[in-house]
Amino acid sequence: MAEIYLRSVVKRYGKVEAVRGIDLDISDKQFVALVGPSGCGKTTTLRMIAGLEEISAGEIVIDGEVVNDVAPKDRDIAMVFQSYALYPHMTAYENMAFGLRLRGLSKADVRERIERAAAMLHISELLERRPGQLSGGQRQRVAMGRAIVRNPKLFLFDEPLSNLDAKLRVQMRTEIKRVHQKIPTTTIYVTHDQSEAMTLADMIVVMNQGRIDQAGTPDEVYHAPKTRFVAGFMGSPAMNFLDCRVEQTPAGVSVTLENGFAFAVPAARVERYRRWAGRQMLFGIRPEHINEPREGDPQAAHFETTLDVIEPMGMETVVFFNIGRTELCGRLVSPTISPSPGDRVRLCFNLAHMHLIDPQTDQVV
Repeated sequence: MAEIYLRSVVKRYGKVEAVRGIDLDISDKQFVALVGPSGCGKTTTLRMIAGLEEISAGEIVIDGEVVNDVAPKDRDIAMVFQSYALYPHMTAYENMAFGLRLRGLSKADVRERIERAAAMLHISELLERRPGQLSGGQRQRVAMGRAIVRNPKLFLFDEPLSNLDAKLRVQMRTEIKRVHQKIPTTTIYVTHDQSEAMTLADMIVVMNQGRIDQAGTPDEVYHAPKTRFVAGFMGSPAMNFLDCRVEQTPAGVSVTLENGFAFAVPAARVERYRRWAGRQMLFGIRPEHINEPREGDPQAAHFETTLDVIEPMGMETVVFFNIGRTELCGRLVSPTISPSPGDRVRLCFNLAHMHLIDPQTDQVV
C-alpha cells in the first residue's frame, strides 16, 4: 500500500519559490499525472517525493510515515528518468539485476523477476544486448523493467517519453498503461504533454507557477476547468477565448462578443450566469465545439465567417478564422465539406460547452 500526502510543501532556491505550498492527496494504486509547462514545479515536486531534493517547508507522508528526513534508498521508490540512466557496459539483464543483487536476492529470484518483467514489456529477446545496441524505445523498456523488478511501493516517472519520436511515444504510452493495469502500483508521472496525462492518469494535477491550479479526473480538468490557465492548457488545439459582455434580457441572459455578435445562453446556465450581467468577461469554447451548423438545436449559436487557414486532418478539418481582432480555431467533421481559404461559411458555437471566465480573477464561473 502507498498512500501519499503532501502538506503545504514548499521548495525554495535562495529567494525563488519553485513550489509554493502545495497540498495533494494520492490514493493507493492511483495513477497521477503532474502536468504543466516548463518551470511550473512538477519535476521539483517529483524529486522531493523521491528524496532527491530537500523540502524547504511542509511534510511529505508515505504510508503514514513523514519521510522529510528519510534517505531516497529507504523510501521504497522506483524512478524512471527521461535519460534512461542505464549502465552502458552492462547488458539489459545486468542493468535490471543490479539493484536486486545489491538487496541480496538469490539468483533464482532475480531471474524469475527479470523474466516476468521482460515478458510483460516484450524485451525477452533483448536481455543479452547492451544499451548501445538498443533503440530509444527498447532502452526505455529496459529502464521500466529495472523499476518493475523491484516491486516498489511507488513508481515515479519523470517525462520518460520525451526523447522518443511521435509514433513510439504512443506505443510506449500504451505499454505504461498496460503495465499499470497488470501491476496497479501507486504511480506519479510527470509530463508537459497534456495528451499523455489525459490518456494515462486516473487523476491529473495541473501545476502553474509552483502552485496546483486544479486536481481532478481527466474529464473534470478538460470539461470543467476551474481557471483560465487550466482551460487553455488542456486540449490541443487550445481553447478559444474572446472578450465579451454579459447582459440581462427579458428572456434570460445573453452574451455579446467583441464584434457585436450576440446570443442567448442556454436555459440551464441562466441562473449560473445571471449574477455576472453587466460585466466584461471572457467567453471560452473549445475548437471541437465550433463546427458545422446544427439546425434545430437551441444550444447552437449560428454565425458566418471567412476562413483564413485550412488544415485537413483526414477524419476532420481544422479551420482558423477571425471574430473581431481574435483568431479562433474550429473543427469540421462533415466528409462532404471541403472548404478553401477565403470561403465564406456558416458555423456554430455549441453553447452546451461554453465557459465564462472572470478576467479579474481568471476563475471559470
